[in-house]
Amino acid sequence: MTRPADHPALPAPRIGVLLVNLGTPDAPEPGPVRRYLAEFLSDRRVVEIPPLLWQPILRGAILTRRPRQSAHAYRQVWTDEGSPLAAITRAQAEALQAEFGDAVRVAHAMRYGEPAIGRTIDALVAEGCNRILIAPLYPQYCAATTATVVDAVGAHLRALRWQPSLRFLPPYADDAAYIGALAASVEAGLAALDFAPDVLLASFHGMPERTLHLGDPYHCQCRKSARLLSEALGRPVEVAFQSRFGRAKWLEPATDALLERLGREGKSVAVLAPGFSADCLETLEELAIRGKAQFEAAGGRDFAYLPCLNASPPGLEMLNALIRRELAGWI
Repeated sequence: MTRPADHPALPAPRIGVLLVNLGTPDAPEPGPVRRYLAEFLSDRRVVEIPPLLWQPILRGAILTRRPRQSAHAYRQVWTDEGSPLAAITRAQAEALQAEFGDAVRVAHAMRYGEPAIGRTIDALVAEGCNRILIAPLYPQYCAATTATVVDAVGAHLRALRWQPSLRFLPPYADDAAYIGALAASVEAGLAALDFAPDVLLASFHGMPERTLHLGDPYHCQCRKSARLLSEALGRPVEVAFQSRFGRAKWLEPATDALLERLGREGKSVAVLAPGFSADCLETLEELAIRGKAQFEAAGGRDFAYLPCLNASPPGLEMLNALIRRELAGWI
């Protein structure tokens, strides 16, 4: 059929893949950190306190004091390429783009901060992507992470006249590709150490305990990931939860308390963070710097932090496999 002369020009149809991670400030300074925290901590799924009660606390004590403290922490891990989380997520997208070639356009976005989800979806659509796989890079499902990505995508689509078809990468906490990649990464990390750790500790991001009782599967999926990793490695894997915030009771055991106890016992420890797809403030500063200092101050012997999967060969092979599976029928 001949296209009418006045028909608008349209790009050739393509498939889009959008990797989504949590987010990061634009710079390790109080101003950008304050903007980032204001967006992040205003999400009703992240902080489930009614806004009338929460916003005065957030706009008062928290955004007055915390940005300076967090900026100091960010400066300790900032790189020439910017935030580690942003640089690694960008590298993951670029590596996957090279694997998929011209038929698929791979992009990345941050749930909070830049590049924003909405503008990145618009850019994919402008390039002809009428089918898009949204890939939240969270192995374990949590309403405060996975669900809020779905929320943001849905909110943006409400403003679009011509909406692309969507699929979402499901959580992959017990997927064989994920467990295999973790095991390969941990084995390589352990082999490079000059000591044999007494304890292998998997530290997951914490959540208030009430989320477990409300039905969030996050705690159970973290435990399952650690159990399957333990089976794959043939050795015990301890589990703890980090990044407690506020006065509510959080999932236990707490990483900082466990590291202090292991230090007092004179143990040697290797720590990994399997719930994070890319190294970030919570892994590089909270675990590798502060966690190590706390452990050693308590009397611990040897300490090692094992990097996340990042853009390593096992990590990229896993993402490639998961994404190709979800694109079945599209490519």
